Amino acid sequence: MTNSRDLLIEIGTEELPPKALKRLSEAFGAGVTDGLKNADLAHGEVSLYASPRRLAVLVRGLAEAQADKTIERRGPALAAAFDDEGCPTKAAEGFARSCGVASVDDLDRIETDKGAWLVYRAEQPGQASVELIPDIVRAALDKLPIPRRMRWGALAAEFVRPVHWVVLLFGDEVIETEILAVLSGRETRGHRFHHPGALYIAEPAAYAPLLETEGFVVADFTARREAVRAQVLEAGARLGGEAVIDEALLDEVTSMVEWPVAIAGDFEERFLDVPAEALISTMKANQKYFHVIDADGKLMPHFVTVANISSRQPERVREGNERVIRPRLSDAEFFWTQDRKRRLDSHIGELKNIVFQQKLGTLYDKAERVANLAGFVADSLGANREWAERAAWLAKCDLMTEMVYEFPELQGIMGRYYALHDGEPEEVALAQDEQYMPRHAGDELPATPTGQALAIADKLDTIAGMFGIQQPPTGSKDPFALRRAALGLLRIIIERQLPLDLGAAIQAAVDGLDDRITAEGVSEKVFDFMMDRLRAYYADIGVTPDVFDAVHARRPTQPLDFDRRVRAVNHFRSLPQADSLTAANKRIANILQQAQEKGIAVPGAVDNAKLAEDAEKTLAERLIELEQEVIPLFDARDYEPALARLADLREAVDRFFDDVMVMVDDEALRANRLALLAKLRNLFLRVADLSRLQG
Repeated sequence: MTNSRDLLIEIGTEELPPKALKRLSEAFGAGVTDGLKNADLAHGEVSLYASPRRLAVLVRGLAEAQADKTIERRGPALAAAFDDEGCPTKAAEGFARSCGVASVDDLDRIETDKGAWLVYRAEQPGQASVELIPDIVRAALDKLPIPRRMRWGALAAEFVRPVHWVVLLFGDEVIETEILAVLSGRETRGHRFHHPGALYIAEPAAYAPLLETEGFVVADFTARREAVRAQVLEAGARLGGEAVIDEALLDEVTSMVEWPVAIAGDFEERFLDVPAEALISTMKANQKYFHVIDADGKLMPHFVTVANISSRQPERVREGNERVIRPRLSDAEFFWTQDRKRRLDSHIGELKNIVFQQKLGTLYDKAERVANLAGFVADSLGANREWAERAAWLAKCDLMTEMVYEFPELQGIMGRYYALHDGEPEEVALAQDEQYMPRHAGDELPATPTGQALAIADKLDTIAGMFGIQQPPTGSKDPFALRRAALGLLRIIIERQLPLDLGAAIQAAVDGLDDRITAEGVSEKVFDFMMDRLRAYYADIGVTPDVFDAVHARRPTQPLDFDRRVRAVNHFRSLPQADSLTAANKRIANILQQAQEKGIAVPGAVDNAKLAEDAEKTLAERLIELEQEVIPLFDARDYEPALARLADLREAVDRFFDDVMVMVDDEALRANRLALLAKLRNLFLRVADLSRLQG
């Protein structure tokens, strides 16, 4: 049985980039694990540790050596290995020499049902882990996602930050080597202030407990993260409110501290006159503070920060943080005051000085195009065209304000505040924020008709423009986030139940670009691009590709109509009659295709007088009955009940194919039966091409 020991790897550094720490830790762990796998080294659980000054991996139960391997090399066939007198041939002797054996007699023989051969067998002992681990660690470090590596001092080693110590401990044995110009050992370092000295690690399993109890370092990232969360929430509760946990900020703060201590602070209530989003942005972006809200969700004049030290005078730490945040909030207050001295629309002329895209013109040019397109969309949706156009002209004006210049993430949000301050219609003001929705996956969608029209127009103008100048997204490159814009646009139309014809809207966008377009067939390319994003949208919610293809085959141009068809076909597939009718649709499609290829004309109507068999008469009667029921449903785009009613045709259709020969020699009879099948198929085609469904 192979002996095993625990392995500890630790790279001690200067403070690592907070936003990259978690990613670096995961990549380092994956690199070590892959290296052990490639080296055929068996092991148990792998634990990752990461703090501002260290990346570490603990591997439980790592085999002390690779397992021994049996090497087998097949040589020449026996017929070629020995002559008629049974003496080894030159081929056999050459094979023996290549295997490093003295004579052919030292080789084994193998017999199979295909013949017999000479074979060389030998046991190759596994290599010791201590010999393999250094290179595995180096390879894992080399593969870390570090955009720009740095050197320190006169050393040739390169890493994201200077390396000060390396631990490479296998059981109680140090694997002596050099990693990133540092000799490996068994001593780690504690907290920079609480325990700056070395800590002796007796064995790998003692690593995390030792750091926490003596070194004032919580090395486990996840445990430290949850400790930060709990402390911040507790501090917020003590303030009489709730500390809001932003997960990205939580990760970043966790990456900045080794011994987290949450401290609450206050700021002057007068700052609450500034929009809460601005105050929150400066607290999060500049100071890494968590804001606090009351029971009604309103911002309170408090914050929670997380210190990396357990101070004997925490009130001094609190005072220092309060002193630091005050000028930041004062800046936000100043921007808010200054920006309101001008009307939002006074910035429209300044948009002429900002290039949106070299070939597509300035932000002013875009605003003009979007205003016209938003008006078109508003008309299509029965919304207020004047409001939509006004909202479009104001949409990019807040980019010219001091607040948004300082906090770009507030674009749209500040536009809403400034528009309300100027007395713009509330819906126009709300549209300033809604134009950017959805900002990310799962984000809320514009609620107002004006916001919906503006969001659709803004996104569609960008998509059509980039396709028009022959710069569509390619591979992983999508600098204008066209895929996200397309998916957001489709979500707005479908989930807000908007009866917008996408084809017509795309054409309006293309027409608005006028002579800026240099590509051919832009409208068709944009439509196909949108359909690809729609396919992805349905894949994400579990709709199978064949259902999408069945609907797409009918080329509906309204996403809302497309959605209703997809959901109807999805429901149809759950019915017990679905498989039989799907197979029938495929059979009918093939029959009609063959008739077309043979030049057989299919009449536009069924002649009831030419119906000969009982089965075809029954099918014709059922079609007449159901037509009266389902056509009004189709016209109302109420596809699900329509398909459910058509499912009742299964028995008549099955009997028809059991009893009736379609392609008979009698031309009149054959043509009439083809017309009957075409009539049946055309009813289903009012929703989708069911012949594309998979069984």
